[in-house]
Amino acid sequence: MVGQIERIRVFIEVASARSFAAAARQLNISRSVATRHVGDLEADLGVQLLVRTTRSVSLTLAGENYLERVLAITRDLDRTNESAREQQNSLTGTLRVSAPLSLGLRFLPDVIAQFTMMHPGIALKLDLSDRFIDILSEDYDMALRVSGPPGDKSTIWRKICLVPRVLVATPVYLERKGMPLEPAQLLDHDCLGYSHFSGGNELQLENSRSGISRTVRAHHPFLCNNGEMMTEMALRDCGIALLPMFIVAKHLAGGALQTVLDDWSAPPIWLTAYYPPYDILPAKVQTLTDYIEGAVSDRKDAFTLQ
Repeated sequence: MVGQIERIRVFIEVASARSFAAAARQLNISRSVATRHVGDLEADLGVQLLVRTTRSVSLTLAGENYLERVLAITRDLDRTNESAREQQNSLTGTLRVSAPLSLGLRFLPDVIAQFTMMHPGIALKLDLSDRFIDILSEDYDMALRVSGPPGDKSTIWRKICLVPRVLVATPVYLERKGMPLEPAQLLDHDCLGYSHFSGGNELQLENSRSGISRTVRAHHPFLCNNGEMMTEMALRDCGIALLPMFIVAKHLAGGALQTVLDDWSAPPIWLTAYYPPYDILPAKVQTLTDYIEGAVSDRKDAFTLQ
């Protein structure tokens, strides 16, 4: 269905060429279509804009006034459209990003520092929160999540990499409480729970050698909605925690923490980039995503690329 803007553009072309035939050729439409569009515009306005004769087309006084005004409007519209296209393809303006707190503290500083240095025209606004934001109703250009498989059908997303998780505790805690040898023995231990975990106090584990799966109940004397706090509690000999490798990698390397039930692993979670339903990713969003993927590939100790 042709809108008023399209009809106005046909009118402008006819008025400039003083000919329906010449305007139709310029617009690559038929003369009859050009005539109909201008006629429909006049009918909508209730005003005659053009005087038609067998030899020429001329403007009425109302047509001259209307032409002057719509020329200004269409020029502004064209400039606005061009600005929007340039913004889509430019590395300028504000980029609003949501990310989990632990990812922001442990992984993003180097990425953000390099990104902002290379693209000074972008003002990066980073919101660190473990809350799953609603990217459709909140003012974000993209979001990073460390979670299970995406279930949001109304957004677009890109899986960046697997995020390995490990059960960890301090040597002091394990000496005091004993090293669990089977998943069922977790019930006899203090487990530090993640309060956003949908499974409650049940934990699914799979044996990497046999492929056997177990669902075990865990005793949670402490629950928290943030991996950093869970790590700090584990470091203080408070119990066993299931945590992403990128949070605990340095503590494992330094011996402050050690892994538990090495042959058993929890279901994989992903580092995923979420976006509003763009038709095409804006250049600044695509560029930051590329930086993150590049940084992940340099951190094979903490991430697994897939």
